[in-house]
This record gives sequence, structure tokens and C-alpha cells, in this order.
Amino acid sequence: MQNIKKNPMYLYILILTLCATGGLQASRILFDNFAVRIIDLDGHHIGIIQSIREIPGFLALLVIYLLLFIKEHRLASLSVLLLGLGVALTGFFPSFAGLIFTTLVTSFGFHYYETTNQSLTLQHFSYGDAPLVFGLLRSYGAACNIAISIFFLLIAPYFSYQILYLFFGITVMVVTLSTYRIHSIEENPVVQKKGMVLRKRYWLFYLLTFLSGARRQIFVAFAVFLLVKKFDFSIQEIAGLFLVNNFVNYFLSPFIGRCIVKYGERRVLSLEYMSLIFIFIGYAVVEDKYIAALLYIFDHIFYNFAIAIRTFFHKIADPADIAPSMAVGFTINHIAAVVLPVIGGLLWMIDYRIPFLAGAVLSLLSFISVQSITAQLAENVQKE
Repeated sequence: MQNIKKNPMYLYILILTLCATGGLQASRILFDNFAVRIIDLDGHHIGIIQSIREIPGFLALLVIYLLLFIKEHRLASLSVLLLGLGVALTGFFPSFAGLIFTTLVTSFGFHYYETTNQSLTLQHFSYGDAPLVFGLLRSYGAACNIAISIFFLLIAPYFSYQILYLFFGITVMVVTLSTYRIHSIEENPVVQKKGMVLRKRYWLFYLLTFLSGARRQIFVAFAVFLLVKKFDFSIQEIAGLFLVNNFVNYFLSPFIGRCIVKYGERRVLSLEYMSLIFIFIGYAVVEDKYIAALLYIFDHIFYNFAIAIRTFFHKIADPADIAPSMAVGFTINHIAAVVLPVIGGLLWMIDYRIPFLAGAVLSLLSFISVQSITAQLAENVQKE
């Protein structure tokens, strides 16, 4: 663990992760109440915005070409700056079109940072260390989110949405600029291939990434919206839910990283997908607001298990393929994400339970697919 923390890349990624996670958390706490109470949006509006939000993820492939002109770690910090700008501007555009615009700006920053963050972590840390680093980053990100949730519980009622968005956006931008003083970042250990990389032997990584993106969008687009629309959760209740959620994840995330190292990716992901089947069914049938909140917490806990998809790829990948493959993976992750929220929004208007039942089906498909991980790893060992 000490070797991990001595690596300058760890501090660099940690600061950027706290900024990105904190800015996104503030935006997520405010979003549904801002959309419902200020702009008066409905389910189909939310579906459209969520689909547009995923366009930058679909375009993550462009990161490959941006890396021809800028170092990867600098692109990471520029991406977080863009995220902060999007958050800061949101309160100044209280309309459907305005929310689409600021969502796009924020989303470009977030998705391009996530692409470079994952790539840098896999390149600069070993097979045994990478899961621990991912776990630590999620843990500290959860701690940051706890502080933000407490802020909203205590302070938010006294300020307008505009002031809250502006405060968090500017804070993210100022702290991100501090990373430019970290000059001891080493070049990537292995020179990364330029251009798009698609390999047949990465098929399972692509499939799990695609299913994860489709399933995750149902959660992102409709879980909190269900709490606000059906159960009338206030901004303070959403903040309180996020507080409990992140408190649990602060302690569990490092443990999940250790579990991946100890038990392997197949077992960890199998547990995630089997649990999500029942969680999504629960969303569809729950009638009690507190049970719905509990489902949301469990959903978020199991989402952290998804880092095993990346560590699985780490073990089967050519080291020179990591940066372009993370960009390709993000694009694959968002193929369904661009259209699924719109379709889900329309299905919500028919019956709000349909999107969640679809999430259960996707979880089942993921569970079946992940059983091939052992064979993939064995095949990779034989080739080596």
C-alpha cells in the first residue's frame, strides 16, 4: 500500500477524482429537484436529457485522437475543468434546452476524465495494485460525497439553485488547477498505440462493458427520478440518502478491491449481477419509500463491483492497447446508453415498472456472460 501512495500518479489521480466525484455528486443531488420543481420536467424529458448526457461517452473514442496532441494526464485535468464549468453554468439556464446544454458540457468533462483516469490507473499500477487503487479512489470519492451531502443537509435550504451550482462548479475548477503544480508525473510505462484498437480476443470485455452501460443507464436515469416522482423525496432527503450511501461505500470500496485480488473477477461480478436482478425487480414492485431508498443504496454498492471488468481486461490486454481500448470501451459502454433512456422514458409513460424489469433482464444476461471469464484468462495464459 505504501508503494501505491508513493507513486506521484496516485496523488494526481486522487485530486482529480475528488474534484470530478464531488462536482458530479453536487450536480446529481440538485438535478432531479431542479428539473421537477424549477423547470417542471416529466419522465420523457428526463429520458431525453439522460440520452443526451451519454453522447460524450459515446464519443469517448475521440480521446484516442486528442492524445496525439496532448499528454494523457493533462487531458485528464482539462476534462475535470470542463466538468466544473458545466456545473457552474447549470443554474443560469433554467429551461429544458438550457439543461441539455449544461448537461452536455458537464458530461464531456466527466466521460473524458473517466476514460483517461481508468487508462492511467491500469498503465501505472500492477495487476495486484490496480484493484486496490480503484477501491481507494472510490473510498475517498465517497468521503468527499459525504461532506457534500452534509453541506446540502445543513446549508442548501438557505441558497438558490443558481448559487449552489455556481459554488460547486468554481470550487471544482480551482482545485483542479492545483494539479498543474505536480511536475513529477512520469511518462506512461508503455508507449500506447495510436488510433483505434479492436481485437477479437477482447470480446468478453466488450460484451460486459456494453451490458453494464445499458443496465447502468436505467439506474442513472430512473432510480432517483422514481424516488422524487413517486415517493416525493425532497432535496434534503436525496442528500441524506446520498450521505448514507457514501458512508457505506467509504468502508466497502477498499474491501471490494481486496476481494477482486483474493477471489477473482468472475466471482465478484457474478455476485453483483445476481444481486442486481433482484434489486431491479424490487424497484418495479416496491411501494414503501424507505425500502425504495434501501434498494438504491444496495444498487450503488454493487455498482462498485464493476471495477472488476477493468481489472479483468488489465490481465488479458496487451499493455500498449490500454489507452485506446479504454476509449473504445467507453464508446461501447454508451452505445445503448444514448438511446435507452429515451426509450425508457417513453416506456415509463406507459408503466414506470417496465424500465426496471428491463434492467433485471440485462443483469441476467450479464450473469450468464461473466461465467466465461475463467476460460478467457486461461486462454490468455496459454498464449503467453
